[in-house]
Amino acid sequence: MSITAAQVKALREKTGAGMMDCKKALSESGGDEEKAVMYLREKGLSKAAKKAGRATSEGLVTPYVSEDGKTAVIAELLCETDFVAKGDDFQAFAAALPGKIAALDVTTGTAEDLPKEVADVTDLIAKLGENMGVGRFAKIVTDGVIGVYIHSNNKLGVIVELKGTDDAEIAKDVAMHVAAMNPACISPDELPAETLAKEKELYLKQAMDEGKPEAIAEKIVMGRLNKFYKDVCLIEQAFIKDDKQTIKQILKGGTVASFHRLALGEKAE
Repeated sequence: MSITAAQVKALREKTGAGMMDCKKALSESGGDEEKAVMYLREKGLSKAAKKAGRATSEGLVTPYVSEDGKTAVIAELLCETDFVAKGDDFQAFAAALPGKIAALDVTTGTAEDLPKEVADVTDLIAKLGENMGVGRFAKIVTDGVIGVYIHSNNKLGVIVELKGTDDAEIAKDVAMHVAAMNPACISPDELPAETLAKEKELYLKQAMDEGKPEAIAEKIVMGRLNKFYKDVCLIEQAFIKDDKQTIKQILKGGTVASFHRLALGEKAE
């Protein structure tokens, strides 16, 4: 079949491969662009493919909030260098990404959980010359209140869902707190039984090693366990803007229904 110059040009822009290699790939693939991309990758001719193994420790975390404030998404777009992350093309892709995810029937995940047309960065790799990819994303849809916080360097983002309150400022404050304090869970009852058992065992051993009587040691264990809750459980933590109050207290009867925190480059749990 006849391969047009426009087809060759489009494939070259997508893969960064040479013009003659693109023409041959299209000929071998019957003019099918997707098959031609795979042909180039298999032959090791796609520049995008060659960059795929390189580390992506830079990038951006970007947000999306629907007009009604009931849907929010944060998403990671990763690249190799901060220089590329600051470029217009990369930032435009990153800014559009969470909005595209918001339209999908997904909640949290990685690029593997997204349709190819949303997560495909082949064109961007060819254009910018670095390995890159969609990282993690998180989405909240609620009838409650959503708080969003993106750190000034765009490398850390949080979305929080509150119920039992309509105070958007509190939601924003809780999101900022989560960004700073990185709680492991919302409340003590979410901690795994195995984790609690290990903590109790540790505290009991510490108390016994200090020579405390068993009855006193048990009280010491409970005291240290409560301190552990304040370290790792969101609603038990002292609020960063007023450490005389806990997060539970500033909620004024409301509850934290869920939260998601993305710090650039962290591995998905």
